[in-house]
Amino acid sequence: MSIAAAIQPVKLGQSGPPVFPIALGCMGMSGVYGPADEPECLATIHAAIDAGVNLIDTGDFYDMGKNEMLVGNALRFVRDRVLISVKFGAQRGPDGAWLGYDARPAAVKTALAYTLKRLGVDHIDIYRPARLDPSVPIEDTVGAIAEMIQAGYVRYIGLSEVGAETIRRAAKVHPIADLQIEYSLISRGPESKIFPLLEELGIGVTAYGVLSRGLLSGSRPAASGDARTRFPRFHDVNFEQNQMVVDQFRAIANGRGITQTQLAIAWVLAKGRGSIVPLIGARTRVQLAESLVALDVHLSEDEIIALENIVAPGLIAGTRYDERQMHVLDSEK
Repeated sequence: MSIAAAIQPVKLGQSGPPVFPIALGCMGMSGVYGPADEPECLATIHAAIDAGVNLIDTGDFYDMGKNEMLVGNALRFVRDRVLISVKFGAQRGPDGAWLGYDARPAAVKTALAYTLKRLGVDHIDIYRPARLDPSVPIEDTVGAIAEMIQAGYVRYIGLSEVGAETIRRAAKVHPIADLQIEYSLISRGPESKIFPLLEELGIGVTAYGVLSRGLLSGSRPAASGDARTRFPRFHDVNFEQNQMVVDQFRAIANGRGITQTQLAIAWVLAKGRGSIVPLIGARTRVQLAESLVALDVHLSEDEIIALENIVAPGLIAGTRYDERQMHVLDSEK
């Protein structure tokens, strides 16, 4: 892990805090991609912090709050060394079913109260609605978080998977530190309208899905308990077509003497030039160590162009979410 010792932090937008160039996302530690080893997950969080990673991301609806408790347990004695990012608003039933989103001001404050309790902390560093609630003006949601900043319970406001119009409206209410959104060689939608606006407004990016949920790294969905079985890009015919593209990507990584994971993360780092922080979903110390090596992989402009031609979004079969979820994503409108 010593490779990260000399890495300089980057600022998360104009109004956000300085962060390590790679962040750790903890969603996968709560069974989304199949069973996870909790002791190993805890060890991975600690190893990330020891390596310099200081932004840890979770959500209050990940495994019905269990992920927050896992993160809280991991950070019990190192809270002062990290920034905690939390997504809220997703509504779920006892069977885990998705019921929609609730970002009303009262719901914002209630969700925050429970999050503080589960994490065992007195404030959240970056608090963000997981999705846009179509029945609540974004101004009301952001305004409620701003009140929690004034009260000392939150430090910064973030957004997640919202489009350019929503971002602009939110930023008029309170400075926004960052937008969390899916971004990878395969998913480049934000480049057209969203990223230019973020640059204009001085808003940073925490990019999740940089491996396209393992598609770029050569991972296959587990037999059971893996959410990827519901994603179109992993369906039988689509998956076979996508593997032909990934095979070419693998050949480039092999030619560089690095792994597919490292090449995929290095591409996001190169595109962001300090404004995009990849949010990696490592669940083991081995995966974490592999990902951190990407900080030492430097791509030339010619290499970036070559990668983008080989892994062109138009060659990828299937959308990143199913039809229902794509329909509710404000970032896709």
